[in-house]
Amino acid sequence: MLPSCCSKPAESGSKRSSIAKLLLGVFVVYILHTVWLLYGFLNTKPCDRSKEEPCIASYLAARPRLQLSVFTCLVPDNSQLNLAVKIDPFNPHSTFERQVNISLPEETRANGTLYAVVYIHKAGVSPLEDSREVHYAALLTTYISPPTTAGQKDGQKKPSPRSENPVSHWRPHLSITMMSEDFTFSKAGLPSDVRRYMRVSQDGRQMIYLPLLLINELIFRVRDLMEISSSTVQLPLTVSYEGISLRGFRFWVHLQDVVYSLRQFGFTEENIDEIKETLVDSNLYLLVLTALITALQLICEFLALKNDISSWRKKKSMAGMSRKSVLWRSLSTLLIFLHLLEETSLLVLLPVGLGACVEVWKVFKVFNFQFQWKSSKVNVSKVDEEERKTVEYDTQASRYLSYLVYPLCISGAIFSLAYLRQKSYYSWLINSLVTGVYAFGFLSMAPQLFINHKLKSVSHLQGTVLMYRGVNTLISDLCSFASIFSSSAFFSSSHQLSCFRDELLFFLYLYQRRCYAAKARRRESGTHNKKVKTQ
Repeated sequence: MLPSCCSKPAESGSKRSSIAKLLLGVFVVYILHTVWLLYGFLNTKPCDRSKEEPCIASYLAARPRLQLSVFTCLVPDNSQLNLAVKIDPFNPHSTFERQVNISLPEETRANGTLYAVVYIHKAGVSPLEDSREVHYAALLTTYISPPTTAGQKDGQKKPSPRSENPVSHWRPHLSITMMSEDFTFSKAGLPSDVRRYMRVSQDGRQMIYLPLLLINELIFRVRDLMEISSSTVQLPLTVSYEGISLRGFRFWVHLQDVVYSLRQFGFTEENIDEIKETLVDSNLYLLVLTALITALQLICEFLALKNDISSWRKKKSMAGMSRKSVLWRSLSTLLIFLHLLEETSLLVLLPVGLGACVEVWKVFKVFNFQFQWKSSKVNVSKVDEEERKTVEYDTQASRYLSYLVYPLCISGAIFSLAYLRQKSYYSWLINSLVTGVYAFGFLSMAPQLFINHKLKSVSHLQGTVLMYRGVNTLISDLCSFASIFSSSAFFSSSHQLSCFRDELLFFLYLYQRRCYAAKARRRESGTHNKKVKTQ
């Protein structure tokens, strides 16, 4: 009876460990699969005619005389086309930019839409009569809600009903790209991302593919939009063209798919604009390196969370643990979650919310809260002598810390309210608290280090969790430091303010771990020698 009872916790623990290893293995396989796809993306094999496999040659290899025409219309393929730009002759390997004024029809001015249809066709021939023409339709307008005034406070005049509805805005840029590289594809190994944009035509016994045309949506920014009113007659349009290689074409296709996926996940257009600036201003190899770093951070965070939950489940005594640090970390995570709730998407909120739930669970664990649902009471368990000594040291360190943190946070909040524009008082409160968390978040570990110094021990801490999070934080701080010198500030100013905030205390913990572990070994060896002498 006894062995079977004792084996149940071990079996449940082994099941949890196996599930965690399975999830980690699946994630590693996914990363390796992504790396393999990137390798195939960077190295597309051309068709080998010596093996007599069916090949698809480029229509541009024969150097036909082409023309580029840009039309505007209300509905593609179902309305009148109005010529806006004509390039004859058109060189696929060239680069140009044209400034034109587009006349807006009445339907567009009445909060309607307008399309641009780009044609690549034979010179001197109408695109509607050319059997080998290629075209691409793109919106020149988009619907967005009018931005809220920066200084608007709660209780001011409410906006009119019209301002709450999305309004048609003008896109002043139209970026045209086309694959100008003479590349011969293998019919069997045709990439799926290229197949979507490819039209194949038969030229005798040989198959040829027509030019691969693409409208670059990544240059579109919300800040460049122009509102269309009923009195707007003409608006400027910048039409640009650039010939790109096969690698560049696939690169832009994948990036536009990423932006589309982010929009489906609920990212706002402002957040997508920041991501676009990072993607456009970075080269391909830097983006691959960023993806690998992100994967490494995810693995470290997963392992840290798994070991953290496992160690706290097994913890029976809170001796040596700073309760104020656990409480501060829980409040900080909840504040950051409320801050992100206003301005980010569900994809970002899910991991932050999961971390907040874990930190709140730690608070109940460290303070020994026990609920009695029948009597609706909350009981707090008593602490032993070692825990009472830990609470005393924790209170002493927190008191010293409050002399520095509280005045700075209160003065910063008053300055923000007096001199900076805020959306509302709630936004001011959350931003002030989050700024305090970012600026003084590194101080949350100070009471724990003080307790370690008083107890001359770090055995009560989970070293594996701190190592994983230390590596994760080091990577984040290096990326934040690099973004300071980057032209595109992907990280917010608050995040840059907190650059290197955890590294100093983490290195202090490593120093304590080295010193106190050596002292513990000397004490153990001393007691062992005394026992040997007495024997």
